[in-house]
Amino acid sequence: MKDLIGYCGLDCEKCGARIATIKDDDKLREETAKLWTELNGFEITKDMINCLGCKGAGLKTYFCDQLCEIRRCAEPKQYNTCGECSEWEGCEKLKMITDHSEEALANLK
Repeated sequence: MKDLIGYCGLDCEKCGARIATIKDDDKLREETAKLWTELNGFEITKDMINCLGCKGAGLKTYFCDQLCEIRRCAEPKQYNTCGECSEWEGCEKLKMITDHSEEALANLK
């Protein structure tokens, strides 16, 4: 489903936060919180790991809903993904994702 590819190109269907939410899996919430804490450099707790995907209706993590610069840029422009933006390949916001995920990069292309 296209709605499960985030603006950044990441596949929300494969995201630990979404899977943990759907399965109500606290162990996966803890693992995802630990990983995201390491990746983002600030503490994320398991209670923050509740999300159904960044573009659909319903639950979103606080980061995705309130702090994600990529989402805050693409959503009001009504892009399906940032790949629709003429400036995406040089976008500094996207580099944190595309530099570390070949899959996200492919989804944007």
